[in-house]
Amino acid sequence: MPDGWLVGQGTGMSMIATGPPGGHFADATVKLLQDGTYDIAVGTAEFGNGTTTVHKQITAGALSATVDRIAIRQSDTDVVRHDTGAFGSAGTVVAGKAVMKAADALAVQLLDFAARYLGAAAPGECRLTADAVECAGRVVSLKELFQAARASGHELSADGHWGGSPRSVAFNAQWFRLAVDPATGEIRILRSVHAADAGKVINPMPCRGQVEGGVAQALGATLFENVRLDERGQVTTAVFRRYRLPQYADVPRTEVHFMETSNAIGPLGAKSMSESPFNPVAPAFANALRDATGIRFTELPLTRDRVWLALHEAGKG
Repeated sequence: MPDGWLVGQGTGMSMIATGPPGGHFADATVKLLQDGTYDIAVGTAEFGNGTTTVHKQITAGALSATVDRIAIRQSDTDVVRHDTGAFGSAGTVVAGKAVMKAADALAVQLLDFAARYLGAAAPGECRLTADAVECAGRVVSLKELFQAARASGHELSADGHWGGSPRSVAFNAQWFRLAVDPATGEIRILRSVHAADAGKVINPMPCRGQVEGGVAQALGATLFENVRLDERGQVTTAVFRRYRLPQYADVPRTEVHFMETSNAIGPLGAKSMSESPFNPVAPAFANALRDATGIRFTELPLTRDRVWLALHEAGKG
């Protein structure tokens, strides 16, 4: 760094619990289709959070299938019972748990029906494959199983429900190393590291994207975003020309590390994530700034003028 710049480092940690206790629930239905593939109906919404892929992965694991053999319908009360919605980091640990319960129940149905259809002694002699059920050396395709069930007046379909309680908790820790120019108040982030305890990470790539996005969003609140009101209480920063948002160049690369943990409540050991990476960023940044300057900042955003003024008043500018 140039001579005279102040360098510091700091960390912050946060904990998040998914949704309100008992106030977040989901229902799902998984059924076998005529062509031997599967259909998921779930109430939660996909808006870029990756739940569609996760729900397919959960179902594929329970039914020994592949994700390309699974269709999904969502956000439609014509096909599934009411769902409280995609908020509170509930897409995997609430809706996903409902999907898992439905898929597990359907797997039991398929094995039971196949055992009876093939005359096997017990469902334990049967196992699911991607497109069939094998029972003691005999094989029946899922297409044939569907037709046999329909002929006997049965639908191979199962429901799953999860009420969001008990809740598990996830943890996030953020660390910054930054430099401050006391002559101007400019702050440069030298390194950004985030550690997340998301339990068993079912789909690492979008989960990593959630962490990186959460850090970027939090840096916007930490460094730039500021809603200003005039003397009448009217918002004066109502357009983006006056409301500063971070640009791509403003956001540093963040190293993301997932902890190897597992949770007995969430599906397959998963915990929530989603918005939780946002929470420790501002505290970690403020701690690093205090380490560099010796000044405890208690108000956001940490704009250049605010930092310079504090350093000047402390005789450090």
